[in-house]
Amino acid sequence: MIQLSEWQQQGQYLLINGQQIFTRQAGDCKAPALLLIHGFPSASWDWEGMWYELTQHYYVITLDMLGFGLSDKPKNSAYLISDQADIYQACLYKLGVSEYHILAHDYGDTVAQELLARQIDGCSPLTIESVCFLNGGLFPETHKPLLIQKLLLSPLGVLVSKLINKQKFAHNLQHIFGPSTPPSPEAIDTLWQLLTHNDGLSVMHKLIHYITQRQQHRERWVGAIINSKIPIKLIAGALDPISGQHMIDHYRDLIPNANVTEMLTLGHYPHIEDAQAITTAYLQFRHSIE
Repeated sequence: MIQLSEWQQQGQYLLINGQQIFTRQAGDCKAPALLLIHGFPSASWDWEGMWYELTQHYYVITLDMLGFGLSDKPKNSAYLISDQADIYQACLYKLGVSEYHILAHDYGDTVAQELLARQIDGCSPLTIESVCFLNGGLFPETHKPLLIQKLLLSPLGVLVSKLINKQKFAHNLQHIFGPSTPPSPEAIDTLWQLLTHNDGLSVMHKLIHYITQRQQHRERWVGAIINSKIPIKLIAGALDPISGQHMIDHYRDLIPNANVTEMLTLGHYPHIEDAQAITTAYLQFRHSIE
């Protein structure tokens, strides 16, 4: 496991749209670019188990989105998915990347859908060459939020965010991991550190409104998957209570020629639960389209 201190030391802060954003890149910058987009409520460190092997094949780029991890967490931001997509595009532009692949998880799936939608609209200066989704709320109608998420979304959200503690956080994590692949104490510690860094709990009730945004923009974001002409893959843990087997089945129903790999023993964080299996599945996907 890459320690958080090492992860931070090997990254850099970029000023993007007036905010300090923690970014990390590794691998040969002449290799195909791969953008990793993390989920809620974690950060780019989620990818640490896949990092070394992916960087042997690709120029790997990631960052902590606004309000997450080691990046700024302004209390006055609306935390729109479109703003997060802007940040990724600005980061790629600063790094001189014009063509790239995406591997996304959870909240990051929604950001990837917005980036895809921009490409379909013809208003993106960058070109996405493939997308791989991990577990996430690709379809608002199949998303089953946790009680804590529903409470954060309610008028009590500000109060609820102040009552979250490490014990409750760990309990919720254990509930959404596969029963045979629970989060390690080290993973819980690191994810809690990232969540609470820069007073992160104080913006949780704002970040959670991605759930509302998914409903508002369903046609655009689901349409982005259905209408894209590039290779798209879903690798998903079937035992995820939020976006597991029920989401996988719906994906197969809605997406023409769906390319799906089900991880039958994994839950909501498949890339943390079994990083090697997800890396292998992802590399197989990339080899199949090259």
